Amino acid sequence: MKIPEDVRWIIGRLNQQGYEACAVGGCVRDMLLGREPEDWDITTSARPEQVKAVFGRTVDTGIAHGTVTVLRGKQGYEVTTYRIDGVYTDGRHPEQVTFTPSLEEDLKRRDFTINAMAYNETDGITDLFGGREDLSQKVIRCVGNPLHRFEEDALRMMRAVRFAAQLGFSIEASTLAAIRALAPAIQKISAERIRMELVKLLVSPHPEQMRLLYETGLTAYILPEFDRMMETAQNTPYHCYSVGNHTLAVLGHVPPVPALRVAALLHDVGKPDCRRADDKGRDHFFGHAGKGADMAKGILKRLKFDNDTLRMAEKLVRHHSDAIEPAEKQVRRMLNRVGEDTFPLLLLLMEGDNMGKTPDGTNERLSRLRQVHRIYQDILERRDCVSLKTLELTGDDLLAAGVPKGRQIGEILQYCLELVLEEPEKNRHEVLLRAALEKYEETGGKGAAETKE
Repeated sequence: MKIPEDVRWIIGRLNQQGYEACAVGGCVRDMLLGREPEDWDITTSARPEQVKAVFGRTVDTGIAHGTVTVLRGKQGYEVTTYRIDGVYTDGRHPEQVTFTPSLEEDLKRRDFTINAMAYNETDGITDLFGGREDLSQKVIRCVGNPLHRFEEDALRMMRAVRFAAQLGFSIEASTLAAIRALAPAIQKISAERIRMELVKLLVSPHPEQMRLLYETGLTAYILPEFDRMMETAQNTPYHCYSVGNHTLAVLGHVPPVPALRVAALLHDVGKPDCRRADDKGRDHFFGHAGKGADMAKGILKRLKFDNDTLRMAEKLVRHHSDAIEPAEKQVRRMLNRVGEDTFPLLLLLMEGDNMGKTPDGTNERLSRLRQVHRIYQDILERRDCVSLKTLELTGDDLLAAGVPKGRQIGEILQYCLELVLEEPEKNRHEVLLRAALEKYEETGGKGAAETKE
């Protein structure tokens, strides 16, 4: 059990002043699992004002709940007084906290046994609720009565599933039963907190644990669209799974990039509304990508996702079923259409989508997509122009050549880009300028819209 020098120093300073102190929670769990902790939390018998007196540089980050951040260089470490929580009325924070000299009382209030252990170099590990045993058995179990733990903070229900996904653990029976019983309480939780847990689950090693959110009834309140996906069959020769089970398979076939996993979760969200059966009983889902993109935008707004993730996920959902022929011209045009930042993620989503259709993940379209990927790599290596930003002609060049300012500038640049998408070797200033001026003369100095009139 190795702790950072800064954490050792903070604990040591508190001990020197006669206070108990130890690392607590997730950092202890991660050390026991042989993982590098992301955060180091410290708990102590010292009250907040006493912690501030011991250390020169502190920030009152949660003083009412006993938390002071101690600064070491540019790094901050949360130091929290042992406490007993009062009644939770908002499903998140206790109405009041009572400071206590007892480490046991402090550990009692924590969510899961694997997060209720403490450690310092003098006393070793303090494990009062079987956290080490649950780690060895790969079990998520509440500290004490699970109904009480989830009534205190309903987000803990999602956290239980998220930890199971991150660690590859199962959820202990009474803890799981409590989630099922209290699932409606998740409605008390803000969209921002739900989003954070959902993303952590999605980018975990086991995103297919979305199934557990569905089976416990949580998605009925946070993502009811997913319930419809789980309950929508796909009677087609291309799929052997329901929409939802196909989605779970796709999640496991794409890398853990947040926007990509979010798009994978929602890529077929439009299918339940678009499902139509022909006279032979075969299902069709015409227009599901466009419908799904519109739905995804609304869902991500509801869950308070940032604009960049929303924009990227919506575009990926909209284009995930587009056909891309394995030919250079078509690949360049698709790159231009969806954007250079989106295209590599789109290929990953398309490949994952096809791999998730059948148990062995093989099909003809997947083979074509891999040809497209090789062509894309060639285009990158050659640095072919696929957008106006790398076109060797600018609006200023046209103005300098005598083309008047106006709409025709953009139209002529787009015309030149079309030439380059067809024949990338034409992306040379003199070639494009000559083509641009010929186009300008051809239209009589008018824009395309004016020429049509």
